[in-house]
Amino acid sequence: MRIALGVEYDGSSFGGWQRQGHDPNTVQEKLEKALSRVADHEVGVFCAGRTDAGVHGVGQVVHFDTESVRDMRGWIFGCNTNLPDSISVRWAKIASDEFHARFSAKARAYRYVIYNHPVRPALGLKHLCWNFRPLELEPMQQAAQFLLGEHDFSAFRAQGCQAKSPIKDVQKIDLYRRGRLIVLDIQASAFLHHMVRNIAGVLMAIGAGKYPAGWAKDVLESRDRTQGAPTAAPYGLYFMRVHYPEHFEIPAADPDAPFMPL
Repeated sequence: MRIALGVEYDGSSFGGWQRQGHDPNTVQEKLEKALSRVADHEVGVFCAGRTDAGVHGVGQVVHFDTESVRDMRGWIFGCNTNLPDSISVRWAKIASDEFHARFSAKARAYRYVIYNHPVRPALGLKHLCWNFRPLELEPMQQAAQFLLGEHDFSAFRAQGCQAKSPIKDVQKIDLYRRGRLIVLDIQASAFLHHMVRNIAGVLMAIGAGKYPAGWAKDVLESRDRTQGAPTAAPYGLYFMRVHYPEHFEIPAADPDAPFMPL
């Protein structure tokens, strides 16, 4: 039997999503241990998208296979009883054998939240990117449009990225202001390692007036990571949603969850 889960987590205290031999403090390891207790056997999960240390999950989707029979309430509450408070299984459902959390995904969506104010806040530093320089939204919006569509995103790719191809299709990229916050919403077929944070770094450099909006196009066409801006901090980044073919009937993130980043 294949079970799909929706998982929410505060990534600020974890070494990222992926299980690591040298670091047991990962979201995957905590989730697999909790599921293994409920299933009474070792459980391994597959996720829709791996997140770095400090990055949060709102709409992460995973699947696992089991012969254990539990109702969906049992998987949710049994798992959450064995999880730290910073991880929560939000929903569970039986999935078809053809469903794969990673390979069935058509698109993934991230949100990057920037607190733009000269004074450092005391609250939320692990959930926002603080930028003290005044940022102009309009040139950031203009620059973002150069990144729409299918491109070689090598200039926004981390050195250790394991993706087979740097070519990705950015389907949506929006920036808007909410008070002192600037929010970047981006959706693509898939993402390279650090791709969103490197895009955010370039857009913030443009918003701060260091470069014109067209610099984003120059960086993209260079296909050279050294031509871009420093990688933005992980704390403002949220894995928001995964889009799957409708016939899988995979729920989206709960819009009424207790905390949603705008």
